[in-house]
Amino acid sequence: MDIGILGAVISVGALGLLFGAGLAVASKVFYVYVDPRVEQVDEALPGANCGACGQAGCRQMALKIVEGELQASDCPVASGDARSQIASIMGSEVGEVEEKVAVVRCQGNPDNCETRFDYQGIESCAAAAMVGGGFKACNYGCLGNGDCVEACPFDAMYMGDDKLPKVLDDVCTGCGNCVEACPRNIMALIPRSANVYIACVNNDKLKEVKDICKVGCTACGMCAKDKVTPSGMIQMDARTNLPVFNYAIEDDPFPAAHRCPTDAIVDKLNRPKPEKPEKPAAKPVAKPAAPKEDKPVAEKKPEAKPEAEKPAAEEKQDK
Repeated sequence: MDIGILGAVISVGALGLLFGAGLAVASKVFYVYVDPRVEQVDEALPGANCGACGQAGCRQMALKIVEGELQASDCPVASGDARSQIASIMGSEVGEVEEKVAVVRCQGNPDNCETRFDYQGIESCAAAAMVGGGFKACNYGCLGNGDCVEACPFDAMYMGDDKLPKVLDDVCTGCGNCVEACPRNIMALIPRSANVYIACVNNDKLKEVKDICKVGCTACGMCAKDKVTPSGMIQMDARTNLPVFNYAIEDDPFPAAHRCPTDAIVDKLNRPKPEKPEKPAAKPVAKPAAPKEDKPVAEKKPEAKPEAEKPAAEEKQDK
């Protein structure tokens, strides 16, 4: 073998051994302990890396949970079983979390809401909103380019034929990515148990709304009246001119959806209008009898007494 080649092989081998020894020493010197529970928690998390928890991903979330800065309940995407598993790993109790689902707070499809001009540009709501404030006549309405659908990591949304996004409740995890993606604050999260919500974010009133949208909220306040929602679950916000639903109050305000004159309040169950209770038939009231007039009583004439019969002896004498 050529001495030059042999020398090169020996040199490379020596360098390999030297670097390997250096790495072995460095791994001991710079060793960072990682709690084995981090790996277990990371495996229990959904692994979507959606960022709904406010962290960079599920791995970072697992680190925060093990360090005690976060809890399993801080992950809105995790299922009940996943939370229970994480609580078991951490030796803690499972916190109660109310699952949420996304809703589209706009019904301004082309049939309901007018457009000011034809938009020809990037199919993005964020981009369309920067062109003249958007092509919709309503400055608050959905632009229908699907930024929220693109932002959903769970394929829980799609664009409908009416140019509005649709949410698949059974698939939606309430991560909130669609809420962040919407430039007009149309997407919102409500409790999964809730079935009634306001599907409008227009802050204008009455005629201003009616002139541009058939199903916009006109701030009439009918839904918030005591006769419609006596529990006080719905209150009017003077700043936004919109009804606010307090879902912490246990009530089912679906009658408000039927009392809304513009159908701006949506009942996801499409329940029929509640029937009014039948009023009991009114009992006929007897009219008071008219007072009787005192009629003059006719004086009775004394009856003539019949003559007494004469005895037979007297009759003969008379003859």
